Amino acid sequence: MSEVQLRNLVKTYPGATTRATDDVSLDIADGEFMVLLGPSGCGKTTLLRMLAGLELPDDGQIVVGGRDVTYLPPKDRNLSMVFQSYAVFPHRKVRDNIGFGLTMRGTPRDEIARKVDWAASLLQLEPYLDRYPSQLSGGQRQRVAVARAIVVDADVLLMDEPLSNLDALLRLSFRAELKKLVEEIGTTTVYVTHDQSEALSLGNRVAVMRQGRIAQCSAPLAVYDRPADRFVGGFLGSPPMNFLDGRVDVSGSVTVDLGGGTATGPDALRTMHGNAIHLGIRAEAIEIGTEQRAGSIRARVEVVEPLGSAVLITARIGDQEIKVQAPNTFHADSGDTVWLTFPEHQIRWYDAETELALEVA
Repeated sequence: MSEVQLRNLVKTYPGATTRATDDVSLDIADGEFMVLLGPSGCGKTTLLRMLAGLELPDDGQIVVGGRDVTYLPPKDRNLSMVFQSYAVFPHRKVRDNIGFGLTMRGTPRDEIARKVDWAASLLQLEPYLDRYPSQLSGGQRQRVAVARAIVVDADVLLMDEPLSNLDALLRLSFRAELKKLVEEIGTTTVYVTHDQSEALSLGNRVAVMRQGRIAQCSAPLAVYDRPADRFVGGFLGSPPMNFLDGRVDVSGSVTVDLGGGTATGPDALRTMHGNAIHLGIRAEAIEIGTEQRAGSIRARVEVVEPLGSAVLITARIGDQEIKVQAPNTFHADSGDTVWLTFPEHQIRWYDAETELALEVA
């Protein structure tokens, strides 16, 4: 079993005024693909390096497969790592690069050859085994780095932004290959990225980090659809979730005044009469039309951006900006009036003070 338990991990770098990781706890199941997602400086790479043994925590515990590895050196943890910069040896052929870790462990030659051939087959590297890295493309070199990591039968596979040096099209194709590979080998995987598309497409679960803490950890679609706070909603999505400032009015039915229109709120908001609140809704969840409908809100178009499969419209409700993703058949020009409808089941409500999601279901 290769489950991972991180318990109350604290790390502060010398001279820093804030903690790189601030009392982080996380359980990763055996065979799970866990993605650590967040902006630069949020602590995700520090967490990965502590798991790898490249950094030692100031406090807390790291347990892998029931074994406390908190202060063990990297070589004694039975983990393998894929770095952002490939880190392949330029003077060694692909075959020797893939088998390097096994050679260092004193593995018999015939077993090294068998495992190298197995990994090369999985990653479609057989034609390149006798080439040097300089003779490979960036995507092929990244495949070599992944192959080297999986041949050593590690308990946990660690990946630190392994696709960030690839161009957009190659990154997209290699992402699919990587997901299929990890599903095939079934190794517990911890993957660090700042790319939300990678996180949502690859992970069994996504842990979104902010300022050294985990803001939310859940299945990808749950994190996207029901952000735990405004930070998560504003970080995930392209465009990110819309947030509109409002004030609750329960003089009759529950409504929220948005300063240029009114949205219907759930009965659970009755206790917040007169209070400020944030309404969150995804751009693709908003219905848009050129004629007023019951419950629709008037908005003025500011910018129209054709995206091919859709049209991204920036509009204003009073003095608040909102992004709407409309079908590519929808036509509007700057200055036009449009009518927006917010389906109630697509609205997420957030406390104006704490910015945490409100439980209104």
